[in-house]
Amino acid sequence: MSKIKRAVSMYSLQDQYARGKMSLEDIFKYLNDLGAGLEFISDQMMKGTPEPSEETLKEWDLLVEKYKPVLVCNDVFINTCLYKNRELTDKEALDLLIKEIKLAHRLGFKMIRLVSNTRASIIEPALPYAIENDVVMTLEIHAGMSFDQPLTQAFIEAMKKLNSPYVGLTVDTGIFCRRHPRVSSAFFRELGVKQEIIDYVDNIFASGVDPKHYFMEARKQGKHFPDDLQAMIETQDEFEYALFCDGYEMSEFSILDEYLPYIKHFHGKIYEMTKEGVEYSIPFDELIKYLDKVGYEGYIATEYEGNRFALANEVIRDKENVTAHQNMLKKYIEAL
Repeated sequence: MSKIKRAVSMYSLQDQYARGKMSLEDIFKYLNDLGAGLEFISDQMMKGTPEPSEETLKEWDLLVEKYKPVLVCNDVFINTCLYKNRELTDKEALDLLIKEIKLAHRLGFKMIRLVSNTRASIIEPALPYAIENDVVMTLEIHAGMSFDQPLTQAFIEAMKKLNSPYVGLTVDTGIFCRRHPRVSSAFFRELGVKQEIIDYVDNIFASGVDPKHYFMEARKQGKHFPDDLQAMIETQDEFEYALFCDGYEMSEFSILDEYLPYIKHFHGKIYEMTKEGVEYSIPFDELIKYLDKVGYEGYIATEYEGNRFALANEVIRDKENVTAHQNMLKKYIEAL
């Protein structure tokens, strides 16, 4: 039987939490019902992060003791843009990262996910703190900022140089899209984006490439888009739709082969679970077979991102999508 395991990222339930529909205790109960581990976002769900009060920590401890969740990963954000007039210095960013490492340890997590634009220069000086606190630092390989992106390459260079079990990667499965998410298209269509532009993007995917690579030649020439697409764009919403569509990549699974020794975690990105119980854009059945074949034994954490594309007056179906995705993962893993 496969040793791939399931978790849920709290990014998925941000609307439930922010609107008071689910408390942290409700979320712990929900994860236990799913049989899934917890990927936390302390910035989102723990007041005072990265230095919460003792009272807040005590409340956390009581919930952990009561529900005994599997604590998989804490997502952290070293926000270098805290000030309007400058970015954080390396020392300031490092100080924040050290605090996040110590908090993860205090909460019971053995891994943190670093957001894609985390500076590589702070990883080596943070390593002793990661080792001391037994917390693995992983950079997220995210669609639009995948393996060929300069910041990602800088981190990978540092990771290979350090060659430490405490430095690795979290892979976001948005790099394996086979179709553009139709919830995104529906959202922008409601804003007035022309169908011919939506069809143009869909046809790029149908041709076997993604917009990021399709637009590459135009961008080498200093243009945002190929001339024929640019000629269609008349509004700001149409520009943004075309601009953001390159945040969905169509990589082959083999792109991971070189990095398998460093991959610690996966985000199971979902934009829309269909009535048939599959994700519309990403072939999870094929991905899980690949991961099983290469011996991956970590977690896939459901990360629902369709919440950002909810139409006007439409309820965000986050729990429904998360539950459906977890059921799908369970089925595919057990089938192995």
